[in-house]
Amino acid sequence: MMKNGEGALMRRITEVSFALDELRLFLDTHPDCTEALNAFAIKEEKREQLLDEYARKYGGVEGYRPGTENGWEWNAAPMPWKKEANG
Repeated sequence: MMKNGEGALMRRITEVSFALDELRLFLDTHPDCTEALNAFAIKEEKREQLLDEYARKYGGVEGYRPGTENGWEWNAAPMPWKKEANG
């Protein structure tokens, strides 16, 4: 179970990720649309910021991020299948 702040941050990440997916689909058929390209760049930067914030506070979300400035700690947090990670 996620804490309120953690859940809210994850929802923001999910929302921005969804917007990026939609923009990517649009850009598949409109690759020269400057407005969509700019929107994609803005959303992509926002997603990176949110993922960095989440990793600092709660641990990494993606396997390509260590979750810490001091080194690799991907496996330091409870794994999702562990009881303490879910409740």
